Amino acid sequence: MTSAVQLIRSDRLSSVAEYAYAATAPAGARLVFLAGACPLDEQGRTVAVGDHRAQAARCMANLETALAAAGAGLGDLLHTRVLVASSDQADLVAAWEVVRAEMGDHDVPSTLTGVTVLGYDDQLVEVEGVAALVD
Repeated sequence: MTSAVQLIRSDRLSSVAEYAYAATAPAGARLVFLAGACPLDEQGRTVAVGDHRAQAARCMANLETALAAAGAGLGDLLHTRVLVASSDQADLVAAWEVVRAEMGDHDVPSTLTGVTVLGYDDQLVEVEGVAALVD
């Protein structure tokens, strides 16, 4: 299936960011709003306590599961937001590198934010997104 998402780049903006600066979906596309994917296992336990990279990987796996339930995949994402419970930029970068690698060539616009705390015990990372599908 071909993605309905068109990534937009501008040569007037810095190329240092590892993502497109904008994305569009055609009129009539169905939007899928994803709750924040958390680093939880099937029993609701936080995995990889203390490990930003491993938690980011689990978040992405859970995000893909939620997307699949909606009939979508990573290539259908319009935007992501990555939340990292840390004030240390290195922790944010560690989580981002995992998310970015999972996205491959589909480098959607994204926001990376350090936060004080997340909702589950020992949770360090959460990834949310919006996808678009054409039925």
